[in-house]
Amino acid sequence: MTKAPGSALPAYYLYHQAPVKIVETPEGGARVWRLAIDSGGWHEKNDIFAEIMLAVGGDIFRRAEADFVQEVEAFRAHYLEGDGPIFALYETVRSIQGVADAEGRRLTPKEQALIRGIRQRTFVMFEEQLRAAGDPGADPELATGHAT
Repeated sequence: MTKAPGSALPAYYLYHQAPVKIVETPEGGARVWRLAIDSGGWHEKNDIFAEIMLAVGGDIFRRAEADFVQEVEAFRAHYLEGDGPIFALYETVRSIQGVADAEGRRLTPKEQALIRGIRQRTFVMFEEQLRAAGDPGADPELATGHAT
């Protein structure tokens, strides 16, 4: 698939509430990766390229790289269950949010920064596991601003 002329890649989106990234191929084309709700891994979904690039429909939103990382981790934490350090960190975020909800208040700037930091860390951890398992869409460097 060839990318649209003038389109800057990589590009990050929410597509019907699911995180999607479009990355450039070595040949100058584009690949579309959609986050899987069942595994938290990346599934190639090139068939939605035109819909996203033409913004057909009202459920497609472009995201900045840092915000995309946060969206991915919020999505994973919401839909996935498991054990281990990543899921313990997801529970930590839920606890911080739960305290604020129970107190009927918004998150403090300190709590927001803590959650952003935790999600950035879990993103790297999750993506490193995906890469080790052979997921071609995995990109742990994305959370550090050095995406491949």
